[in-house]
Amino acid sequence: MSEAVEILEYPKAKRIDILAGWRQWADAGAISSGLPQYIIDQTNARKIGSIKSDGFYLFQIPGTHDLVRPVVQFDEGYAKSVETRSNDIYYTGNDEHGTLIVLGDEPHLDVERYTDAFLHIAEKFNVNRIIGFGGVYGELPYDKERMVSCSYSLPELKDEMEEYAVNFSNYHGGASIGSYLCRRAGVRGIEFVGLYAFVPIYDFSKVSSIGSTLRIEDDYAAWLGVMRRVKYMLKLDFDLSDLERKNEHLRKMLDDKIEELSDSAPQLKVQEYLDEIAAAFTEVSFNPLADVWEDEINRLLDDKDLDA
Repeated sequence: MSEAVEILEYPKAKRIDILAGWRQWADAGAISSGLPQYIIDQTNARKIGSIKSDGFYLFQIPGTHDLVRPVVQFDEGYAKSVETRSNDIYYTGNDEHGTLIVLGDEPHLDVERYTDAFLHIAEKFNVNRIIGFGGVYGELPYDKERMVSCSYSLPELKDEMEEYAVNFSNYHGGASIGSYLCRRAGVRGIEFVGLYAFVPIYDFSKVSSIGSTLRIEDDYAAWLGVMRRVKYMLKLDFDLSDLERKNEHLRKMLDDKIEELSDSAPQLKVQEYLDEIAAAFTEVSFNPLADVWEDEINRLLDDKDLDA
């Protein structure tokens, strides 16, 4: 076993997949950090292990004050708590299908050893597929379905990924831990799929001399779009109704916020700005039920032909 991995329990299931996210750079809309925690809470997943934090994190960077320092809390002089980096492994499922959920902190150092530890988990549990979550900010309508970008570790996955209404990433630049793992997983013959949703951010300084930015912190629309694909891809029994309600509430809040901004700061020309963004946006919807209905209709027609 990798010395960096501690496993407390070995659940058995015919098929096991991994859902993974990190408190990281590519975490727009809290897709990488908030969504895995949401899944853990919704499924009552239990902690079964961790990747030890030893050697993966900086304490400080000279000249940056508290950029990477752990947060300590004192209560009248008493050292009450200190936040430490962690990478925890949770499990939910049954004898047929299990899901490991890995939620951690993107490493600062020794990424190869971290990667080896992470992929060791996949190999130890004979994992079928890893899905990593990420989020990227961009200018897009808040009231439309989010764009989802996809990366994959093995060439033969591309045909399947085309079924999920995704854009294939052509990104070239600094790697997040998810994109780094994607490449390393491919070298080891492990299926890794990265799903990165685009989250709305609006920079009103482009249309006004007064600088003002609006962005979505917990983008339930993006969470919902990602989970619709994950649920269909992995055939998960995961109830999306709560996320659908959260998404509707978020949209209503944003409607109210945009109206408030338009009334209180007409110089921002909020509606004109959003109209320009909407005009340049092409919505791509993922509707797996359409495929289900098409398959069922074809089955009924085939049965009718046989009866004839």
